[in-house]
Amino acid sequence: MIIDDGILFRQAEEKDTGILVALYDQAARWMVRQGIEQWKPGEKDTAHFLEKMRQGEVWLASDGDGRAVGAYELWWSDEEAWGVQPPVAGYVHRLMVERESAPVGAGRRLLEHAERRIARSGLERARLDCVSTNPRLLAYYQGAGYRVVGEYPHKEAKDGRVYGVILLEKRLDRLTLV
Repeated sequence: MIIDDGILFRQAEEKDTGILVALYDQAARWMVRQGIEQWKPGEKDTAHFLEKMRQGEVWLASDGDGRAVGAYELWWSDEEAWGVQPPVAGYVHRLMVERESAPVGAGRRLLEHAERRIARSGLERARLDCVSTNPRLLAYYQGAGYRVVGEYPHKEAKDGRVYGVILLEKRLDRLTLV
């Protein structure tokens, strides 16, 4: 367990899948209310998060009272969006914040935690993708130091829906390890 200024980070376990599904669905409902075409409630179930735990890492963040305030997935490759790449990056997915109880800045802290985790693994870059129809999220990631390095216009969702994503990356340096 890692404590970062009042937020406790730990790798999610099988018993946490219900919390992860609830975080995802809450974030998806918020996006729908904001008119953001991205996540849909019910799209990710316990099987999804169990699979991601087996393939990579899923991190859960909680406050001092043990309430979940956010989570993210960390993958070690993402061939679907990025193609075959040399092993120089970690890929951040499903950055989720519990909007009711998360402290201000929790999303950025989750992202920074992912970056430190990637850097400690000996990799030099953090990568993520952002749906191309969400300029607010793109600006958020650029404000966190990510730069656009490409676009993948034909990503396919499980339901067959095709959408575009913007590919972003951030070079990590020794300061990230602090």
